[in-house]
Amino acid sequence: MYIDIYTHIFPAEFYQRMGEIAPRLENIGKRMQSVTEVHDLDARFRAMDPFGDYRQIVSLPNPPIEDITTPGQGIELARIGNDAMAELVERNRDRFPGFVAALAMHSMDETMEELHRAIRDLGAVGVQIFTNIAGRPLDHDDFEPVFAAMAEYDLPIWMHPARSAAMTDYAAEEKSRYEIWWALGWPYETSAAMIRLVLWGLFDRYPDIKIITHHLGGMIPYFEGRVGPGLDVLGARTSDEDYSQVLPSLKRPHAEYFRLFYGDTAMFGSHLAFQAGMEFFGPERVVFSTDAPFAPVRETFESLKVMEFDDEVSRKLYSENAERLMKRSFA
Repeated sequence: MYIDIYTHIFPAEFYQRMGEIAPRLENIGKRMQSVTEVHDLDARFRAMDPFGDYRQIVSLPNPPIEDITTPGQGIELARIGNDAMAELVERNRDRFPGFVAALAMHSMDETMEELHRAIRDLGAVGVQIFTNIAGRPLDHDDFEPVFAAMAEYDLPIWMHPARSAAMTDYAAEEKSRYEIWWALGWPYETSAAMIRLVLWGLFDRYPDIKIITHHLGGMIPYFEGRVGPGLDVLGARTSDEDYSQVLPSLKRPHAEYFRLFYGDTAMFGSHLAFQAGMEFFGPERVVFSTDAPFAPVRETFESLKVMEFDDEVSRKLYSENAERLMKRSFA
């Protein structure tokens, strides 16, 4: 059995309403329309069929709801998306054994109401957040209720990178070119969010919190020296802020916290990346994901086979870790 823990879908009701609220989605909208399997179930099921007992946990794709809505529209859109995904799961449990709840985090009172409704009433297996909330960092105190609630539920948070061409590569330019904002910007976004959450002391307050980082931890496994020993002298490079108490305030050496995240295998088929990520997080904290339908499913399977995992590691990777995270069996 293969549980693909991070795949994306646009339910028809959600997509229609999103188009009414934000008719000019530009590049993202064009991209979504071109990927048939994100909205056509027949095409999606045909794409899944060659892989045997292969099932997908579904979530909404980009754009983040907060980027395209007012607070009132955002809560409405999140509710529509969650209701629609719950219905898809109910009708297609052999294909979609669970869904990840969407949140609109403009107004936290309404956000928390929808979080609880999605998990308690609709059966969501966790929630998805993005690496920034309309440009605000996740380590802002306003967003702590989401982390506290998910720690209490003991269910995972799926953390998806969010960055657009508006975030430039060079200060003298008005936008990022050549889609560098995606190819390199998204891993950077994930890594920056991870560092901020660690230094915020999130894992000290919620030691068992479960956060799944998309694309195998972004840059962190490959830059463990820079975010580990490299940050031992945090503050030495900064003259206008005092960071001297940040590391002493943590209960453990800061580098240890990065291994408490989870990573997924949505790496566009790079077996070299899998090797580094598996070694960094360990087989207990890596979950199988293809990022379907926006990334190649077959190439992900083939690249993982190159790793030649033993049976125990394969079971953990392909299904057992996912079942443990979501606290349910899909057998």
